[in-house]
Amino acid sequence: MLNRDELLKLENQFCFAVYACAREITKLYRPHLDELGITYTQYVALLALWERDDITVKELGARLYLDSGTLTPLLKKLEALKLLTRIRDPQDERNVRIRLTPQGAALKEKAYDLPEKLFCVTGMTEDETTALRLRLTSLLEQVHLKTTEE
Repeated sequence: MLNRDELLKLENQFCFAVYACAREITKLYRPHLDELGITYTQYVALLALWERDDITVKELGARLYLDSGTLTPLLKKLEALKLLTRIRDPQDERNVRIRLTPQGAALKEKAYDLPEKLFCVTGMTEDETTALRLRLTSLLEQVHLKTTEE
């Protein structure tokens, strides 16, 4: 157990380790995503849409853990890049549906080698990477449950 002064040292903060690691990993993606003409946040939005196209903004926000204030500007930029379209749902005008354009769908082909390029940089084995991802996903779900309960 850490003593009282050790508790508040930056290097002992779990939250900082996760935050800093996420930022450094995102930096690794930057040159590869620059080649595709997109940012990291745009990339994860496209990953979700490549998995399941024609979804509502609300569904995408839930999938990415983003609120509409963050998601709307992101989607506007992707729409300006002609990678997706946003249209009102004819069944329910309150919902906006997101659909990939042919250019957005085609970008998937160029992104296939990205995970392998980044995996090689980590120095971790595939099993180590998978185990860590599963642990972090579990943590994310637990934390999300706690924050939605409040």
